[in-house]
Amino acid sequence: QVQLQESGPGLVEPSQTLSLTCTVSGGSITTDNYYWTWVRQPPGKGLEWFGYIHSSGTTYYNPSLKSRASISRDTSKNQFTLQLRSVTPEDTAVYYCSRLPYGVSMVDRTAGSWGQGTQVTVSS
Repeated sequence: QVQLQESGPGLVEPSQTLSLTCTVSGGSITTDNYYWTWVRQPPGKGLEWFGYIHSSGTTYYNPSLKSRASISRDTSKNQFTLQLRSVTPEDTAVYYCSRLPYGVSMVDRTAGSWGQGTQVTVSS
């Protein structure tokens, strides 16, 4: 059974770049038709998706976040990462990585496999 674990700094200063890593076990990020995604949930709000990197390596981003977000992967470590540039306090949220099959919404937490989430606070 695939398992995902997010890791990264819990606290980031405004204007810095946030880097989060999702470590995957029990399955390869390069095989089958899966979408390896990043989403977040700000306090008191719903899920917001950043985008995904497909098993093939293709990426796709939320247009509203595309200018600041990058998703990449390290196949040797079976990890994929999210970088978010120029963070502000509005980027404070719980960040999740997930593995989704084709046709599933990136904000549907009842589908696919999800990490437990990691809290990120942007503050000076």
